Amino acid sequence: MLRVVAFFPALLLAQQPVINQYCVGCHNSTAKAAGLALDTAKADDTATWEKVLRRVRGRTMPPVGLPRPKESDYQNLVATLETKLDANKVDPGRTDTFRRLNRTEYQNSIRDLLAVDVDVTGLLPSDDASHGFDNVTVGNLSPTLLERYLGAARKISRLAIGIPPKQVGGETVMLPPDLTQEEHFEDLPLGTRGGTVVKYTFPLDAEYEIQIRLQRDRNEHVEGLRGNHVVELMLDGERIQAFTAKPPGQGQDHSVVDREFNIRLRVSAGPHVIAAAFPKQSSTLLETERQPYQAHFNMDRHPRITPAVFSVTVNGPYAVKGPGDTPSRRAIFVCQAQDEPCAKKILSHLTRRAYRRPSTEADLAVPLKFYRDARKTEGFEAGIEMGLRAILVSPEFLFRVEQDPAGAAPKSVYRISDLELASRLSFFLWSSIPDEELLAAAVRGDLHQPAVMRKQVQRMLADERSKMLVTNFADQWLYLRNLASITPDMRAFPDFDDNLRQAFRKETHLFFESVMREDRSVLDLLRADYSFLNERLAKHYGVPNVYGSRFRKVTFGPETMRGGLLRQGSILTVTSYATRTSPVIRGKWILDNILGVPPPPPPPNVPALEEAKAAMKKMTMRERLSEHRKNPACSGCHKLMDPVGFSLENFDAVGRWRQAEDGTPVDVSGGLPDGAKFSGVAGLEKALLTRPELFATTITEKLLTYSLGRGVEYTDAPAVRQIVRQAQKSDFRFSSFIQGIAGSPSFQLRRAQ
Repeated sequence: MLRVVAFFPALLLAQQPVINQYCVGCHNSTAKAAGLALDTAKADDTATWEKVLRRVRGRTMPPVGLPRPKESDYQNLVATLETKLDANKVDPGRTDTFRRLNRTEYQNSIRDLLAVDVDVTGLLPSDDASHGFDNVTVGNLSPTLLERYLGAARKISRLAIGIPPKQVGGETVMLPPDLTQEEHFEDLPLGTRGGTVVKYTFPLDAEYEIQIRLQRDRNEHVEGLRGNHVVELMLDGERIQAFTAKPPGQGQDHSVVDREFNIRLRVSAGPHVIAAAFPKQSSTLLETERQPYQAHFNMDRHPRITPAVFSVTVNGPYAVKGPGDTPSRRAIFVCQAQDEPCAKKILSHLTRRAYRRPSTEADLAVPLKFYRDARKTEGFEAGIEMGLRAILVSPEFLFRVEQDPAGAAPKSVYRISDLELASRLSFFLWSSIPDEELLAAAVRGDLHQPAVMRKQVQRMLADERSKMLVTNFADQWLYLRNLASITPDMRAFPDFDDNLRQAFRKETHLFFESVMREDRSVLDLLRADYSFLNERLAKHYGVPNVYGSRFRKVTFGPETMRGGLLRQGSILTVTSYATRTSPVIRGKWILDNILGVPPPPPPPNVPALEEAKAAMKKMTMRERLSEHRKNPACSGCHKLMDPVGFSLENFDAVGRWRQAEDGTPVDVSGGLPDGAKFSGVAGLEKALLTRPELFATTITEKLLTYSLGRGVEYTDAPAVRQIVRQAQKSDFRFSSFIQGIAGSPSFQLRRAQ
């Protein structure tokens, strides 16, 4: 028998027999399975032993089918490894010195700096994701990207201050083509159906033209126009105009139907809400023998039975009166003297918030130069606008910079400054710049004190801006961003439309937010007996007695197979193909995002699952994957993923409950890599919750990756374990993870270059 020749001294006597019997047979210097050679591993090879610990803790080694240690042996080995590894010297890792604000952070920072909401998706490109998040690989600023930031700064600064444009422009908001508009939408007045709500910032006190266009089919005919239909245009909840869509007369084409659907009116500068909707008529739903269709949105699925809004356009400004009194101007103009001392005060106020630290004379030099140059020819406010533009393209704003202290020894560990800590915390919880209270605590130098940090975290979690943990962190962790590109096959799922897609996303958003706001245990993400539904989603799920467009909390009985994340349409849909479910994708999603033990990447040139053969088409998904696993190149990974995914086969590719697949009863027996066997989603949840520390570890690592903007490394493992232990004392309450991360060495310390 192979022997472990180099190991932690404390393990030689107590754990060597277990290692020799169950591990070294494969993980030795000859076989080197998974690149591990435990017979020659050094005692200080922390990376190797952390890898061993992860696999042993998850019970993924030895593989199912091979002899495995007793549970008590597993527990003893895990405890011994953790004790030794946690005693190592703290290594907090190293974040990049320069990290650019990603698109989401930039938009939120503009909102909090200038009190103006701007959708920057049309101004800046999306960011590439790494380690599951788009705030990791953001170190570069190419010339092309710099041009985009320059253009964004120009538009934003003029909008915030109210500088008249050089020429009249326009913006159009188009609705998704697969949006069904037969029923009421939640954000619109009762008694209406369809339509849209547009939040729009008018740059000046002026006149604007607002125009509505209706949806058309491939022949450019207005869809669903079988009589007269009224569409109302509203501003800030007040109706300003009603238009009537009439079928065109003989010899006319449909271009005349909405040709006059526009109005020119005077609007005060600042944020307003534009809405367009149809007064509600009696509902008419086409029905099949199986169920009433909910989708009526185009000729490819079900022709609309009533007209629908296609777009809302705002053109202007015309007949400008002035910049008005807007939230952004109040945020910028902290004095009114219109002289250089006032300009300096304004720019100093802006640089303090934008640069996330007290401003210096050097910080003001460039903005003041731009201010002076523009003021000479265009006046005070134009000068401020140019100074602001300079701030918005400054590296001090666009980049978060963490530099090693002068004289820091190579690879030494040091505490980051309180100002850097404030930025880390605000971009973690708000995806935005620090507010004045957080900045003040950092300037005083007491933010790193545990009591002060706990208080700030508690305050910031209670703030509305912490919703970014839902719409930014959870969206990426749970793959909810993928919903926008999901289009299930129209023949297999004719009832799917954008309304359902939006409902899926909102259900999971509200559900995750309830766990966060109510400070519930994160285990409720898996075990909850409630969720949030509106009528559209309830009908899709088969849940009775839920009416209207408003989402509300619904508690389920055991007979209703809904509740936690694994039962929600959003997760089930993004882990399926357009035509069918995918136990492989679902299994991999759970291993990666719930258990934290992702399977190895597939080897090159692995054949795809055969779909076309007639014999394959007659097989169930379990039978087809069984054939696929006969290929030795596929078997290893699929043995891990498939059994997990099979337990969710009661849910089809759009999350509906089913008992059979093509007339054959669905087999939902499944298993986990630790050898646990179960049946169905309830059995899967129970198996996952048997050892809740695994899920707690995964969510800690996901939050830590997101908060630091770098991948979690083996050196972070002791900090992760400490966070999980502390969270366990409060039944894994959500806030305990946030507090634990904010106070961890990985978050507050940094390794020098």
